[in-house]
Amino acid sequence: MEKQNVTEFVFTRLFESKHTELVLCFLFLLCYLAVLIGNSIILLTISCSHLLEQPMYYFLCHLSLMDLCYTSTVAPQLIRDLAATKRNISYRNCMTQLFTSHWLAGVEIFILVCMALDRYVAIVKPLHYMLIMNRKRCHMLIVVAWGLGFWHSSAMLLMVLTLPFCGPNVIDHYMCDIKPLLKLVCKDIHVVSLLVIANSGTVVVVIFTVLLISYVLILYNLRTRSSAGRRKALSTCSSHIMVVVLFFVPCIYIYILPAGGKNKDKEISVFYTVIAPMLNPLIYTLRNKEMQVAMGKVCWRRFH
Repeated sequence: MEKQNVTEFVFTRLFESKHTELVLCFLFLLCYLAVLIGNSIILLTISCSHLLEQPMYYFLCHLSLMDLCYTSTVAPQLIRDLAATKRNISYRNCMTQLFTSHWLAGVEIFILVCMALDRYVAIVKPLHYMLIMNRKRCHMLIVVAWGLGFWHSSAMLLMVLTLPFCGPNVIDHYMCDIKPLLKLVCKDIHVVSLLVIANSGTVVVVIFTVLLISYVLILYNLRTRSSAGRRKALSTCSSHIMVVVLFFVPCIYIYILPAGGKNKDKEISVFYTVIAPMLNPLIYTLRNKEMQVAMGKVCWRRFH
């Protein structure tokens, strides 16, 4: 490891106006509460009902857990910093946030892949669905998702730990992420920047492309279904596609571009750190009658 002089980092302001930041502090607090409440309701509803036996809801339960954990690595600090005058974070805590956020985001990405696989099997091979997507295989897919997320974040952390931060220590962001950190490295980052694009940007683009192809194949295979079956499948798939687009498009914008350039990373990243986890419960419940019925039954049992 090269010489390390920086012991803490300082985050920049989102806006110059303190009044604007206090308003944003209140709005982000509401968003974070919505994330906590919405995803907790989904977790409680699925885990306390028969829906947990269905692979689609099993994966949705894990997705909600990831949304809760991932947003909690970023939002509390963001809310605190918007109201504070000093916005510092120690080097160790910064590296911890970098590792944890990329690990959880990586797990979430692969859970979205699992959900697409589940819908593909359900629609293309309905007679073999429960045989292919059995509980043992679902458990295995979740373990693989955690393992791949861990591999991705470990590679990212090891790469950053070898870099020298000699000063300045001001991060042009509201969290510790790889690209704003690279701007503070006191050596040439051309090769490292390409590695980041390979580790994050290219992987995100490839997975997003695979997901889009899978949903195109799903929609193609719906031609043979009855009108009622098509409507139900389209409702489910459209929810999945909305979640995928909300998460992946901002990620692609941020991680496919090299570090060092002028861009809107700080503003765009809000979409996948706060906005998407807040909207996911709404997307999966407002158009899903099974979830609505299960929520009603769970609430009835809890309060009567």
